Amino acid sequence: MASPWIAALFALFAWWFSTGAILWAVRHADRRGRAGRVACTWAGLPLLVLGVWGGWTTLNDPSLQAAYVAFLSALAIWGWIELAFLTGAITGPNLYDCPEGAPEWERFIRAFGTIAYHEMLLLAALLLLWAVGQGAANGFGLWTFTILYFARISAKLNLFYGVPRINAEFIPDALRHLPSHFRISRLNWVFPISVTALSFAVACWLERLYSAQTPAETAGFALLTALTALALLEHWLMVLPLPDAKLWRWMLPAPTKHDKTPRPEGHHGL
Repeated sequence: MASPWIAALFALFAWWFSTGAILWAVRHADRRGRAGRVACTWAGLPLLVLGVWGGWTTLNDPSLQAAYVAFLSALAIWGWIELAFLTGAITGPNLYDCPEGAPEWERFIRAFGTIAYHEMLLLAALLLLWAVGQGAANGFGLWTFTILYFARISAKLNLFYGVPRINAEFIPDALRHLPSHFRISRLNWVFPISVTALSFAVACWLERLYSAQTPAETAGFALLTALTALALLEHWLMVLPLPDAKLWRWMLPAPTKHDKTPRPEGHHGL
């Protein structure tokens, strides 16, 4: 487990499996309607509790095993917050489609309104983790959550300003208004900044990996390198015509038919 290659493969599997598990749970919850989504969110709470417990108990543990547990704990905390978002439990005040022809400032307000509560929760979790974990002997969980946070912010900005490829296949029923706030277009000004920043982060983690002095540091920095590289790949998948949805499509049940009944809204949909 101290091998950087084993750690990188572990991060790859954890990324694929955790994403698939959340999509599977949300897809099954969708088939039972709103009650199913609420039950799914509550059923996932032990994941959050385990993540908090694992992150707390490994803060001052510099061992190899603690590096892996801290990494998984950060994924567990992140995973429950994403589950709560995808089930519609923690999203934002705007639950309506974005009208065509809306000016850019209104598009931004509407788009942020769809994810406002979710963003506040993610930011609160990030700040709390930094307040508790800064300077700890084992910071791999803290950096794991930080990578996920900034990579997700970058991805959301790219979806808002426009990218050539947007995969809306796995959008659940509770968020069926979300794709109307995306934009399909040629590359935007945020994309080169995103991929440059992520590429630089990968290089920084590789330098730390090269300089690692202990097995825990070797595995921990390999985990962070692989996770950041996966975030970089996810950005490029917004541009490159690769069938990434096939990674999870085979394991998911058929989606429910979306309700097309229009819903009334105010001028700003908030």
